[in-house]
Amino acid sequence: MNDPNAGKTAFDPQQLEPIARQHAADVDGMVALFEADAVIDCGGGRSLRGHEAIRDYYAEIVASGRKFAVGEQRPALICGDLALTSTRLPDGDVTSEVARRQADGSWLWVIDRYSVAWD
Repeated sequence: MNDPNAGKTAFDPQQLEPIARQHAADVDGMVALFEADAVIDCGGGRSLRGHEAIRDYYAEIVASGRKFAVGEQRPALICGDLALTSTRLPDGDVTSEVARRQADGSWLWVIDRYSVAWD
């Protein structure tokens, strides 16, 4: 995957895309997409809070060899310093994330839900 935004600071919430980083096994790059106290709902009743837990989770995924699916990213919905981002995955699941504009104008995710589908 050749993503020109991989590893760069996101000055548009659309640039918060972990796929290229995850496929490159860049755990720290994935963690860098989140605020220090961010929350991830991993599904299956598992949720995480903070960089340490997020780093451990992504390290588990990278070590397992699992690759995130590439989906269709929807345009971000922006209201002031908040943005809702989402992606429809090939299996039909939809991710949803809330990003917040930082003091330097960059964007970081504060909430990440891997699937909004109900079981």
